[in-house]
Amino acid sequence: MPLDSICLTAVRNELAEKLVGLKADKIQQPERDQILLTMRGFGRAEKLLICAGTGDARLHLTDYAFENPAQPPMFCMLLRKHLQGAKLLSITQPPMERLVDLSFSGYDAMGVETEKHLIVELLGRFSNIILTDATGIILDCLRRVDGSMSDARQVLPGLLYRLPPSQGKRDLLTVTETEIAALLTQAPGEMTLSQWLLDTFGGLSPLICREAADLAAGDTGIRIFQLTESDKTALLRTLAGLRQQLEAGTFTPYLLTDAGGKPKDFSWLPIRQYGALYTLTRTESFSQLLGEFYTRRDRAERMRQRSAALTKTVKNHRDRTAKKLVAQAQELDKTQNRERLRQFGDLINANLHQLQKGQKAFTTVDYYAPDQSMCTIPLDPLKTPQQNAAKYYKEYTKARNAEKYLTEQLALGQAEVAYLDSVLEEISRAEGEHDLGEIRQELTDAGYLREQKTGRKERRVEAAPRCVLSSTGAEIRVGRNNSQNDRLTMKLAGKGDVWLHTQKIHGSHVVIAAKGQQPDERTLFEAATLAAYYSQARQSKNVPVDYTQVKYVKKPNGAKPGMVIYTNYKTLYVDPDEKLVRALEGKGAGK
Repeated sequence: MPLDSICLTAVRNELAEKLVGLKADKIQQPERDQILLTMRGFGRAEKLLICAGTGDARLHLTDYAFENPAQPPMFCMLLRKHLQGAKLLSITQPPMERLVDLSFSGYDAMGVETEKHLIVELLGRFSNIILTDATGIILDCLRRVDGSMSDARQVLPGLLYRLPPSQGKRDLLTVTETEIAALLTQAPGEMTLSQWLLDTFGGLSPLICREAADLAAGDTGIRIFQLTESDKTALLRTLAGLRQQLEAGTFTPYLLTDAGGKPKDFSWLPIRQYGALYTLTRTESFSQLLGEFYTRRDRAERMRQRSAALTKTVKNHRDRTAKKLVAQAQELDKTQNRERLRQFGDLINANLHQLQKGQKAFTTVDYYAPDQSMCTIPLDPLKTPQQNAAKYYKEYTKARNAEKYLTEQLALGQAEVAYLDSVLEEISRAEGEHDLGEIRQELTDAGYLREQKTGRKERRVEAAPRCVLSSTGAEIRVGRNNSQNDRLTMKLAGKGDVWLHTQKIHGSHVVIAAKGQQPDERTLFEAATLAAYYSQARQSKNVPVDYTQVKYVKKPNGAKPGMVIYTNYKTLYVDPDEKLVRALEGKGAGK
């Protein structure tokens, strides 16, 4: 559901309690439509995420680590100029509006105390982030709106900030039951009750309107003309209950998830209209609720968009190689009957005295057949008998050589397909532009992508593998891509460390810093869980994970990045557990 004004009120109350009085220490813009404020004070720090994207506009506290662009955008630089070091004085919200005003107090270049306002409008595709001075003059905004884009309201630097145009809806806090009953009698009979509620009252989302219809009449799709008098009475009682909740400010964060645990919706009151279809879970805070619903899904979608071209390139290479493998396998099948070609040559030579040029075929006893049966051998009438025999010997030699060549090519092609599949898997696990950059560099080094000519020599930055601590304090490192896998296993890991990898499944190399000692069972289990989670088997159960000491892991000459062979291993079976993985990553080793 969209972040309606009531849910936004709950978020505002939560943020005001935690953020007012803190100072803006860092200001970042990880995405075109995202601002991240790191607020510090009273011995603590909080990160406030403000997003003005279409379909995911929101603001809440977050603990996610966002990757920043190499060069901060201009709007980010402007915010740093005016807000960095400023104290947050208040967070206000106009009644039943989907916008909040963050008021800051700071000092300008001359040391004079000034007030600035960061206004966050969460209006779907019209969402915006606007910076104004104390008088309401717009200093700049994330999205500029000029006269050609809107006749009703322009948002440009130098103009006076005005609230978005009113939709003319009634306020549930001020409307009386008599007025509600009168409005209901004037509604078109064919209109659904939920749509009437949405069109009539401000601040209610479609989800809440359907829930109110379900509470009143037991049907989210009931139409006005179908309402009985008892339904209308129940509707007034339901709206009165909502009004009491709004007046008391008693909001509770609820998350709706499907059978697979995927977030489907959220609300500030318990939603019952879906029955057993969705699971209703209460979260600790509205920030946690919005983070669970939006942030992970949002990052996955952004990475999917960013990696689309890279994924397409790799898939094209893989599909082309797979198609070539099919053709080569068919050619190899044809070589399996090559012995018959040699036998035909022998039979022709044994019957030269009976043959003459011009024959198209001849029949003779097949000395190679167990029953000495007759066989017919095709001949080229333009060749002499000796030349026909030589032709069959030549075809035999060609088929024999082809078998050796095709067997080698099939092995190389299969290794290439396996490698490209592993690249696709690591693209799906990429968490930021830096990860994608390393994958692009890996593909460039392997010859799948062309080297980008920038006119200057760029220094290659090698990111460190993911590093966490087990429950017992052991260090566990996880490769993020094939290049990191090679570096982790072949260079960074000690010979006595323990190496883990999913059995015959593409995934990350995982290394426990054991230094020749046997790791405890809990550490081994957690490392195996990491290996299973960061693999192609993430959605599976009972995943086999092999483990051995690093000294038993070898990289064959000419092997593709990330490809190794290993011996002296044992196997664990674990389930990829995202909650365990997130808990371990929360205890990162800081390396």
